[in-house]
Amino acid sequence: MLYTIPDYYKEFRCTANECEDTCCAGWQIVVDKKSLSRYRQIKGKFGKRVQKSVNWKTGTFRQDQERRCAFLNENNLCDLYTNLGERSLCRTCRLYPRHIEEFEGVREISLSASCPEVARMLLDRKSPVTFKTYKKAGEEEYEDFDPFLFSILQDARDAIVKILQNREFAMNVREGLILGMTHDMQRRIQSRELFDCYSVIERYQTEKAAEFTKNVIANGTEKKTSRRLFSYLYQLELLREDWGILLVEAEELLYGSGESDYWKKRAEFEAWRKEYLTEWDIHAEQLLVYFIFTYFVGAVYDGAVYDKTRFSVSMVHLIQELWMARWLKNKGELTIEEMVDLLYRFSREIEHSDENLKRAEQLMRK
Repeated sequence: MLYTIPDYYKEFRCTANECEDTCCAGWQIVVDKKSLSRYRQIKGKFGKRVQKSVNWKTGTFRQDQERRCAFLNENNLCDLYTNLGERSLCRTCRLYPRHIEEFEGVREISLSASCPEVARMLLDRKSPVTFKTYKKAGEEEYEDFDPFLFSILQDARDAIVKILQNREFAMNVREGLILGMTHDMQRRIQSRELFDCYSVIERYQTEKAAEFTKNVIANGTEKKTSRRLFSYLYQLELLREDWGILLVEAEELLYGSGESDYWKKRAEFEAWRKEYLTEWDIHAEQLLVYFIFTYFVGAVYDGAVYDKTRFSVSMVHLIQELWMARWLKNKGELTIEEMVDLLYRFSREIEHSDENLKRAEQLMRK
């Protein structure tokens, strides 16, 4: 089995009760069958608490009225861990914030930006991310798995990451190149002309493609706000009530005074961040690479390479809109800690609901 991880993977350290938030509240924690079986066998006083703290019908941990896990104490520490040790944790709690994508003979492990510490790592990082691959014993076979398409998608992703990390180009040019590449790949995949995907991948890494993309952007005259894109967030499952409040506030700050006023605010924000937030494009690069690494190769199961790319680009644009809204709320100020806060909260709402991920990808087609 081949494993792939980002180079910062082993740098992660959980901050436990020092974390500004907790991963044990706000969402339902699903318990694997093996752990459920172990929990049934725990005896004594704590065993009685375990029996009451698990919803055996749904296979989840019970929560209080504030949606905090039944084992989360007032110090934001896990009583299950404290009483029975690390091995007592269910698979969900043991792995988080690790995110695993599985393919035939391959496992790709990333760290989820829904964790405040991971969000901070992503925004603190200056150098381009690299990925490490290693082998471990064990193989798994999947039915209806297309190894040739998977190989093409891996090569395409390598090219996308290379383009995104080419800091000689403006970020909008890099985005244009990867959107163009996957748009053209999509047509080949749909018509089963898979070999032609290699020429597409190669073509979009040339100077000619970059110049063409620059000209398209330079000659573009149509201006659209992100309000329609932003409105799609209301069509997703709401995991935390305070997130809904944040969205309404941000929408009003950004778009409440009309489109012309939006562009005036955006111009002011762009001028400010070029002077005070000089690593803006690096933040966008790191987030785009994060989303592309996590989700792009999953197109082996549905063939939707263009949708995966549009999803990734749109997610970063929405995060940037939330950052701008906070800047407006602060009357011209935005700290890195506020950016971290908005990033991990956004990730929790989008990435920790399979329904939201599916729905968001569908909405991006519009």
